[in-house]
Amino acid sequence: MRTALWRDYELLDTAGGERLERWGDILLIRPDPQIIWEGDKGGLWGEAHARYVRSNKGGGHWEAYRKLPEVWQIGWEGLTFRLKPMGFKHTGLFPEQAVNWRFAGEKIRRAGRPVKVLNLFGYTGAATLACMQAGAAVTHVDASKGMVQWAKENAAASGLGDRPVRWLVDDCVKFVQREKRRGNIYDAIIMDPPSYGRGPGGEVWKLEEQLYGLIAMCLPILAEEPLFFLLNSYTTGLSPAVMEYLLGVVLGSRFGGGVSSDEIGLKVTSTGLALPCGSTAIWQA
Repeated sequence: MRTALWRDYELLDTAGGERLERWGDILLIRPDPQIIWEGDKGGLWGEAHARYVRSNKGGGHWEAYRKLPEVWQIGWEGLTFRLKPMGFKHTGLFPEQAVNWRFAGEKIRRAGRPVKVLNLFGYTGAATLACMQAGAAVTHVDASKGMVQWAKENAAASGLGDRPVRWLVDDCVKFVQREKRRGNIYDAIIMDPPSYGRGPGGEVWKLEEQLYGLIAMCLPILAEEPLFFLLNSYTTGLSPAVMEYLLGVVLGSRFGGGVSSDEIGLKVTSTGLALPCGSTAIWQA
């Protein structure tokens, strides 16, 4: 398992379906269905600023125990991320993804040529910022106007506001189809699609059923000698091995190169063990 290294973030402990995390100076308790073990919730658990409590009817809310800032910041290797407690337990950042940000940045720096990156389902822009910091020109696409604005704010906070980037609020599938018609190409693609979504006509789709078509759709907009294709997923039924095979079938058969996959996770301070947090598959030249 690949695990991320942080200074401003720490997964302090896990027990009873919850994780205790440090985000800068803020301690939060959030639910995690993978944490099926029990444990002592003493010590730092009692010092948390807030806990996200799920509702029996779906969703949930934050219960604040101490004064919780509306917005605060943490840093990672020269980048700055603005955080805030959101509905459905999130803060606007997935810290386990730092292993992928580092991979993308290193590939871009070592490329020895200008690199154009397409970041689909770009969320609040952490991967976009890592690529911009490494010198790439990035096209960031997300269907949520609020998320794209948040990504812009993260770029400004990181001192990257003047770097070459396109911030686009758009349906990712429609955008890729238009880029094909326009003849635009990219050296690298990062894709972090949701487990469930809605198509252009409002139809509900499941990632497992649509992922092959989504990746195949990207082939015409890849350069003749692409650098990498990074696929990330939090879908429980989609194993790293399946994702690796999929990239091998679609990309490896055309471009050669190599494909790898793994779980990504976070080290738990209290035990030294790694908590799995998602799956990643990577094709690279």
